[in-house]
Amino acid sequence: MTIGIWILGDQLHHRQAALASLGSQKAPIIMIESLQHVKAREYHKQKLVLVWSAMRHFAEELRDSGYDVTYKIADDFATPLTKWVEENNITEVRVMAPADKPFVDVIKNIECPITLIPNNHYLWTHEQFAQWARGRKNLLMEYFYREGRQRFNILMSGDKPTGGTWNYDKDNRQPPKGKLNTPPARWFEPDKITQEVIDFVNSLTIPTYGELKEFHWGVTRASALEVLDWFVNVRLPNFGPYQDAMVVGEDTMWHAMISPYINIGLLHPLEVVQAAELAYVEQKLPLNSVEGFIRQVMGWREYMYGLYHYVGADYSEKNYFNHTEALPEFFWTGDTKMNCLHQVISQLLRIGYVHHIQRLMILSNFSLIAGFSPQQVESWFHTAFIDAYDWVMQTNVIGMGLFADGGIVGSKPYASSANYVNKMSNYCKGCAYDPKARTGEKACPFNYFYWDFLDRNRDKLTNQGRMSFILKNLDGMSEEELKAIQKLARDWHKNTKKYIIAIDLREWTP
Repeated sequence: MTIGIWILGDQLHHRQAALASLGSQKAPIIMIESLQHVKAREYHKQKLVLVWSAMRHFAEELRDSGYDVTYKIADDFATPLTKWVEENNITEVRVMAPADKPFVDVIKNIECPITLIPNNHYLWTHEQFAQWARGRKNLLMEYFYREGRQRFNILMSGDKPTGGTWNYDKDNRQPPKGKLNTPPARWFEPDKITQEVIDFVNSLTIPTYGELKEFHWGVTRASALEVLDWFVNVRLPNFGPYQDAMVVGEDTMWHAMISPYINIGLLHPLEVVQAAELAYVEQKLPLNSVEGFIRQVMGWREYMYGLYHYVGADYSEKNYFNHTEALPEFFWTGDTKMNCLHQVISQLLRIGYVHHIQRLMILSNFSLIAGFSPQQVESWFHTAFIDAYDWVMQTNVIGMGLFADGGIVGSKPYASSANYVNKMSNYCKGCAYDPKARTGEKACPFNYFYWDFLDRNRDKLTNQGRMSFILKNLDGMSEEELKAIQKLARDWHKNTKKYIIAIDLREWTP
């Protein structure tokens, strides 16, 4: 019996499950870059470089550790895999179970003796999450997060949360004021391998997203550990208060910038939260900053992964508000007079990343109130972000961002007018629109779309208890103003060039 290991591009950890299943033994390894696979979406060029360069670096590290590694660049996965199996007389191919459900189907369609080893890159298994979720009236993240803290003994004092409170969000929502003096991000210069990948990606003739004028992401575990260390020691102390703030010219603020690394296996979530907890203990860091960060990793991240594998197969098609508008072309160009969207999308085009509030309260919020198709929005997010994968975008976008699941993830829609943007950013100061105007030539689209959204979905929103107060404000609006708002919303859609998606961006083929 000859065992072989197939390592996927988001499983780049030396203790990943398939490798760990060997114990102290060595086995031949194959890694494959599939060009057909990346045709499924117009992936961001920065993401293609990150994943392929990280894969090539990981292959070199495995060779240095004594493994026989075959590395193939091919049209598909099946052809090089089956040939490798035949040439090496392999009787069992072990693969760590993919995080993304569509890729499980890819594997099942390959005629090889493949054994899936349970994924160990997450804190909760599918079975553990299902056991937690079973019998609950609702699946609120807060309860899941608290149980996770207890289970892994993170920020706990006996059976009580450290500091006596589970959640310090009230201390972590400050608007940006004055000069913030943010620390720089931890970036890297491309080495020879990365430069070869950059040249390769720039030579591709397939449709892609974004820019590749520069590339400064890390591509090895050593680099990812540097970023984690930089965050914990330099950024984490002041991360909390301004983690929701947005500022022109500030690409990264105090954010960790580790999601691209943790999502491809260069970091493990448990080591990340333990590093933050250790810094709290040893350096006496502010608890609101440490708890706010840990909540993002072992709260939201693990919750989204668990929920993704728990919900039904129809989750990706959910559309609670029956929104069908096509995405505007400026989601691909950043060319819009709305300064908030221009700033966020322009940054996204440059580096493939914007932080969680820019995603939720600018991109998703606008997509929700403007009535864009949830499926198109989710596909665009998956296309545009360097840290995007099916498991994280389904529940984050369909559920949390767009409320298209009708309330499985969130207790109410994350919908707001320009007031939130004006409070939590300085985007409105450089904008062609007035953040306080709901009608007229200077009316901000966030405003008239917000009130139009409330009006056209009044019946469904009435069922959301937390929306009743806001709907009362809608009732106080004059019929004349409401009609003017509705006309502005219709005219915007009529006059805005839409992006035509030529292929089904959700298709996956081996």
